[in-house]
Amino acid sequence: MPDTPAEPVVASSPLLAGERVAFTGILASMTHRQAAELVEQHGGQPVQHVTQQTTLLVIGEEGWPLEADGQPSVKLVQAQAVQQRGAELRILSESEWLTALGLEAVRPHQLYTPATLSQLLGLSVYDIRRWERMGLIHPVRRIMRLPYFDYAEVVAARRLADLIASGASAESLATSLDRLRQVVPGIDRPLAQLQLLTQGSHVLYRDPKGWVEPTSGQRVFTFEEPLTVFDEIPTEPVETVSFPAVRKEALAQPPDHWFREGCRLSEEGHLAAAVEAFRLALIASPQEADYHFHLADTLYRQGNLRGAIERYFVTVEQDHEFLEAWTQLGCTLAESNDLEAARDAFRVALDLHPDFPDAHFHVAQLLERLGDSLAAQQHWRTYLSFDQRGPWAELARQRLGGNGDPI
Repeated sequence: MPDTPAEPVVASSPLLAGERVAFTGILASMTHRQAAELVEQHGGQPVQHVTQQTTLLVIGEEGWPLEADGQPSVKLVQAQAVQQRGAELRILSESEWLTALGLEAVRPHQLYTPATLSQLLGLSVYDIRRWERMGLIHPVRRIMRLPYFDYAEVVAARRLADLIASGASAESLATSLDRLRQVVPGIDRPLAQLQLLTQGSHVLYRDPKGWVEPTSGQRVFTFEEPLTVFDEIPTEPVETVSFPAVRKEALAQPPDHWFREGCRLSEEGHLAAAVEAFRLALIASPQEADYHFHLADTLYRQGNLRGAIERYFVTVEQDHEFLEAWTQLGCTLAESNDLEAARDAFRVALDLHPDFPDAHFHVAQLLERLGDSLAAQQHWRTYLSFDQRGPWAELARQRLGGNGDPI
């Protein structure tokens, strides 16, 4: 039997009668026990292992079927071997399986903003934004610059990062993902993701004209003191040269170059250098709201609340519908104890996008600080209508006395 995906049709009628069904990977729609019960309810037999008698293997979509070392799961390898021996075993994705059962509606459709996603995954919101810029994750929709992400896609990207961090080699992961691509439709993009993830060491070499990134051949202007050839960029923040000293050479570069440099330096913890880079980008493009926003975020990370607030204001002046800027402005004003101004910023965000979960969460916290618990409860409930799984959702339930609206 060819090693290709089957059509998403469960041939047995009624439903799973006569099917012996195994599952691998993490299911996005239910637990493995619930899936086994569903198989039994529809006349099939759930099985723990893949054998010559198994007729269907379902691949979960919330976590790839990979072992800790990056190799395909045992069940997937066994299923491919059974197929190669000519047995009638089909491999379906979770979505295809649910569609065949007429149960597509049970799949979770919750979408996540960078802030809610970072809370759920325990990652920095800066990592989420970085992954989007790198093409590791792609928003399924965007409202006024605000990206919304599908959870399963980001979990897949995080899984890759975890595998690499745990010691799996890029070569073994590429081989494993290539095998997955032959089985599961739409698996091509993670191969590019892997390439990007394994370029994180930023090794530079120097030629007579300056520093070069050897992987891409791109020339890199650095703010750091000269490095030894092939040294890695230090992990600790470094001193920057004075701004006027770099201006002449800097202005020869396009603003998007300095913006990318600012993002890179910020991600690596070189905050002072990142501030310089964002300012250089703004010399040529002073009306680019995204540049102001990232500069504001970096100033905030430096502890410069006053500077961050002013720069967030500039951001929304350049783009009145920049939702994340309004929300970050509100949060920074609240942290500075300017509570009424913070409430005004959150109100603008909600006027622009009434279904913005981050704004509801922060407004609820602010209203409690202002002593208006009754008004806060409505925003806690509204937030829970968008997010049911993360730490913020748990906090909302606690604020409602454990009596949040049914999810």
